[in-house]
Amino acid sequence: MLEELSIRDFAIIDRLSARFEPGLNLLTGETGAGKSILIGAMGFILGAKSDTGIIRSGADETLVTAVVSVDGNRDALAWLSERGIDPEDGAVVVRRGLKRSGRGSAYIQNVPVVRQDLQDFSSTLVEVHGQRDGHALLKKDRHRQLIDRYAGVEGEVAEYGDAYAELSAKRKALETMAGSEAEREREIEFLRFAIDEIDAAAPRAGEELELEEEERRLSQHEKLFSAVSTARELLSDADGAVARLRKARQQFEIAGAIDQRLADQARRLDDAYYELEDLGLSLTTYADQLLFDPARLEEIESRLSLLQKLKRKYGEDLAAVLARRAEAAARLAGLENWEEDRAGLERQVAEIEADVNRRAELLTAARKEASSRLEQAVTGVIATLGMPNARFVVRIERFPPSGGKVVVGPTGADDLEFYFSANKGEPLRPLADVASGGELSRFMLALKTALAEDGGAPTMVFDEIDAGIGGEVALGVGSHLQRLAASRQVLCITHLASIAARADNHLMVEKRVEGDRTVTRLSRLDGPGRVREVSRMLSGDAGSRASLDHAAELVAKLGSTRGT
Repeated sequence: MLEELSIRDFAIIDRLSARFEPGLNLLTGETGAGKSILIGAMGFILGAKSDTGIIRSGADETLVTAVVSVDGNRDALAWLSERGIDPEDGAVVVRRGLKRSGRGSAYIQNVPVVRQDLQDFSSTLVEVHGQRDGHALLKKDRHRQLIDRYAGVEGEVAEYGDAYAELSAKRKALETMAGSEAEREREIEFLRFAIDEIDAAAPRAGEELELEEEERRLSQHEKLFSAVSTARELLSDADGAVARLRKARQQFEIAGAIDQRLADQARRLDDAYYELEDLGLSLTTYADQLLFDPARLEEIESRLSLLQKLKRKYGEDLAAVLARRAEAAARLAGLENWEEDRAGLERQVAEIEADVNRRAELLTAARKEASSRLEQAVTGVIATLGMPNARFVVRIERFPPSGGKVVVGPTGADDLEFYFSANKGEPLRPLADVASGGELSRFMLALKTALAEDGGAPTMVFDEIDAGIGGEVALGVGSHLQRLAASRQVLCITHLASIAARADNHLMVEKRVEGDRTVTRLSRLDGPGRVREVSRMLSGDAGSRASLDHAAELVAKLGSTRGT
């Protein structure tokens, strides 16, 4: 439920605060006073698209804040819980701002959100309806959604959709599998060739690095042998490093006998001597084993060429080539077991198809039962709204069978559409073909009245739904707004006294000139104030005695038991 709305610098509104109550909240005032601007600000906080044109002239930013009760609203509470947002005392504060630069911001309980989040969250809280909003009722898919909600089968429709999606995927897989036999044979031949070619080469992951190292040694054998031999000579010849270290050790033995402090240096020299002596022996062994084999070099170069060819065809490295071989083997096994796999897939398709058809039949039965109830409810309501001869029918037609089989779609086997006739003698036609703006508004009110217990949003906003009506029709509209307000919060702009008299909470919007600026002000009307406003709406003269008496009588007769 919408509890409070605060607006700053929105259109001609500088600052305005409104408090709303349970039941029927009615907004009245002269034409142009700013009632629709207030609804526009409400749409802004609920996530509607906007631009900087809504910012009040001379201001740098507009800001709208709403306090919304979510107590008992399971959908809203679930949405908040998923995002870690906690209500406080059963309510949340929603803020949205827009700067002159075009930069916007939005928060729910001080948690920043994007505009789409506002739309998603507000859909659990508020429904806004005007003559233009009623055009959503012209879409056939919307008709099916309303019937499913009324029938209480939205969960079943979602489960059906999952089963249908699985059926579609299995059918597609079967169609792919049932491609031409020649194409399958060509793919088998290609896969076998690739596997045989890779197997014949028998590559190993990392093999290239080993071969490239060996190739480098063989191709530069002379240079390598020369370098190793020279190093060995420098270490091990009669005048090499090892011989010199041996002489140094002898001198350190003499020096160490004289000064014990040289013992550490002597040990270090010993270590160096033995290390270099061992290194010299290792180089001698290495040089003796370093043989040049032209045949082996040719073999390595041929092998590397073969591996390079494999990489060009099957992968960027040998690991990728081996992975490609494994994929090809798996695919080949599937193709070779095609008949067995196809039979299994055909059994799965048949089983899922039977389940989908069973679910579709149940949905059709539920929709027909709900449609019959809704037809009676809407027809009964709309007769009191100035269309006593109107007829409303929900036409449910099954998709025509194909090849003797039931045809189903993503939401069932039904082509569902609302048909309507506003006047006696006129044939039933699709709602989009016959409903004028006024008829559509009244039809929408009748439909919403009938759906009042369908678990929709707890707050409904009507923007001048009474446009173009009066007399007995206005009484009927007012009566049904009251009926809606018995089960949820209703906010409505009205120009009709017979509707305004029914308010649980009456708010008057007026435009004033303060200083050199035009501003919109809002006030809550008490008993006498309500009578004066209803009197103005009746005759245009709020001070006429006759008009005041008539207004007082109207408020007393039609007024809510909740209010004055």
